[in-house]
Amino acid sequence: MMSDSDFFSHGETYRRAYTDQALPMMSYGLRFQDACVQAVKRLDATRVYVLSSRSLATSSNSLTALKEALDGRVVGEHVGVSAHTPISERLEIIGAIRKLDGVDCLITLGGGSVTDAGKLIRFALANEAYTDDEVNTLWGGHSHNPRQREQIIPPTIPLLCIPTSLSGGEYQSIAGATETVSRAKRTFEPKVNPTLTIQDPELCLLTPQWLWLSSGIRAVDHCVETLCSLQSNTKGDEEARKGLARLVPGLLRCKQNANDIEARHLCQLGVVEAMSAVSSGVPLGASHAIGHQLGPLGVGHGETSCILLPAVCKYNAAQNANNERRKAVLDLLLRDETVRDLVKSDDLAELDLGDVLDRVIRKLGMPRSLKEVDVGRDKLDMLATNSLHDLWIKTNAVPMTEKSQVMEVLEMVIG
Repeated sequence: MMSDSDFFSHGETYRRAYTDQALPMMSYGLRFQDACVQAVKRLDATRVYVLSSRSLATSSNSLTALKEALDGRVVGEHVGVSAHTPISERLEIIGAIRKLDGVDCLITLGGGSVTDAGKLIRFALANEAYTDDEVNTLWGGHSHNPRQREQIIPPTIPLLCIPTSLSGGEYQSIAGATETVSRAKRTFEPKVNPTLTIQDPELCLLTPQWLWLSSGIRAVDHCVETLCSLQSNTKGDEEARKGLARLVPGLLRCKQNANDIEARHLCQLGVVEAMSAVSSGVPLGASHAIGHQLGPLGVGHGETSCILLPAVCKYNAAQNANNERRKAVLDLLLRDETVRDLVKSDDLAELDLGDVLDRVIRKLGMPRSLKEVDVGRDKLDMLATNSLHDLWIKTNAVPMTEKSQVMEVLEMVIG
């Protein structure tokens, strides 16, 4: 196993995250604060604003170390970002930044909510959207917003992301936020990816194990539903295969030894490939579509994938859909010795993809039923109805157009 000092002994690797896109760049091999100093110098930035998760700021010296390394360049900071990113909270930060007479770099330190906040804040600043009403003219694109303004200006303030989970938002431009009054989830599409993502697996040792592992299964879900899609493409398949081959062994190793730095970084690299697969435009399936409806009930994205992905694979298998593609994913997973060990007492000829994913997720100690995340039978009807409005429910390998089809999946996971 690689030690901390070994990982940081080779210096910085600085490259594109995606070979076919200029942004984001990615950096690893330096501790996060040292990589930030290099990045800020490259940008010639002198007025830096930092958004940090509360846990990193209060339970560790991470924020202090970052500010000390930046040596007087930090002109402001905001600690604590709520989940599901309420627009009202973002407006407070935007107001604070405006009072500073401008910043020339934003840094986010933390998980997906912090990243989303940084992406939305620089988008709003570029478009001089300083009120709820003005910000509500910015969301939309794939989702129709009748109030979306005609001229939308892409963000220009550089955004450096230091992620501590495997949610992957730091590799794409879109940002989610919750409307202040209606509580509706809105998707903003600035069309400019973050500038740089800094990978520091040592920093991620501070991340709660459940969050690390469940967000990793979300990335696995991206890969599996890409590879199982009947509308996939060559790039999506290639990237998803590479990502899956890193993520599943990496996550199992992280479960076995939470201090395995090499395994943590294997997962971080796998997320890049999972997000590259997503960016290829492959429409995903029912695990994502139904999972989107669980978010408003307080279930994390990662946990929705843990619960739903094996069941959706089993549903598709029962309908004899995408058999060849599912078998190819199964074979890929079984190449790994750790995965083979999980199913060694089974008849391999009888196993399908859903079974193997179930074993992996159980081994990680993640939830496998709605009961485990406090979602009761009384919510199933609403979940099924709402799922039918999601774009990806119809691009599942078995297109779902009837509530009864969604109910069949939900019944598998009620617990």
